[in-house]
Amino acid sequence: MTYPLPSAPLSNAPIQADAMARLGELINTHIQDKRYPGAQIALAHNGRLVWEQSFGHARVGQGHDADTKAVAADNHSLWLLYSNTKIIMATLLWKLHEQGKLRFTDRVADYLPEFAKNGKDAITLFQVITHQGGFPDGDVPSATWNDHVKVRQAVSDFSLQWEPGSRISYHGLSAHWVLAMVVEAVTGKDFRDVIRAEVLEPLGLVNDLFVGLPTSETSRMTFLYEPDAKSPNGLRLREESTSRVWQEAGVPGGGAYGTARGMAALYQMMLQGGTLNGVRLLSPRTLAYAIQNYTADRVDEFMGIPMHRGLGPHLRGTTIGIRGLGSLAKPNAFGHGGVGTSYCWADPQSGLSFAYITNARVPDPWHSIRLDQVSNLIHASITQ
Repeated sequence: MTYPLPSAPLSNAPIQADAMARLGELINTHIQDKRYPGAQIALAHNGRLVWEQSFGHARVGQGHDADTKAVAADNHSLWLLYSNTKIIMATLLWKLHEQGKLRFTDRVADYLPEFAKNGKDAITLFQVITHQGGFPDGDVPSATWNDHVKVRQAVSDFSLQWEPGSRISYHGLSAHWVLAMVVEAVTGKDFRDVIRAEVLEPLGLVNDLFVGLPTSETSRMTFLYEPDAKSPNGLRLREESTSRVWQEAGVPGGGAYGTARGMAALYQMMLQGGTLNGVRLLSPRTLAYAIQNYTADRVDEFMGIPMHRGLGPHLRGTTIGIRGLGSLAKPNAFGHGGVGTSYCWADPQSGLSFAYITNARVPDPWHSIRLDQVSNLIHASITQ
């Protein structure tokens, strides 16, 4: 399937002509400093792709494990998206809401009756997707991922850590396992298949975004690394790079693989009122309902700052700082990131969407600092 966005010159976009060159210099500096081995960026505007570029290595070639050969990153490389996956999942939930198959005000137990145990009977889909469910550390063991009957049992067994709705604290993986099981309850199908059929196929993104990576696509996959002072190149291979259990599972809160241009296109759909390249996926009113600040300036206790959460993405808001989006973003800009690796966002005022993905999971404070640098470089270059 052909990528849905036609190409256009960067000069068509409201951005300074040297912006992407300056960003490239910054990314190359990061690579030279051994912060990460490779990266990919994409910029889209008003339904057209105006820039895509890959840097460094998809695979370092450390000479051990599966990482035996250095492979340069290119624009077809697939990157682990981590929590950018949540936006793909949210898009599906918005569509199911529009179709009348679920409501965010409904209780999870309306779809998964056994979820009501352990005091969870009143938790709503809204509370789950805005990280107010009260079970941030809920665990779904990897041994269950291939058996969704067991996954459903695992999420139903979650225990509360605090009263739902009383606090906001990022649920890294637990919330979206719950939401995936709700999807399966209302559709009768594997959530990965529903995402493909209801979101990725209509948008023409089946070659750019994967929730559940098939074996046929693993040759495109970048390997993921993390800092290791004992390694000659300062990096060691992470388990996700060699685990087919992880790659196939499509962990709904953080296991998708994709390209930067794929994420830029997904956000373009949102900026274009739910339509991409002539295909309408969602209505403008559904998007207006989903992409707004439902948590005001309440602090996300995991992040340590207000995150201005919508039904999936978070918004810039008007606080002094924000994670990932860039402090210079307009208040209605929205997006999401992936732990230690990436961030993707959309700016309604300019019509620009942007994706920045790397293949090393690096810790804070450097991770958050560089996200602010990267996003602010683009925001400061926007000319309207």
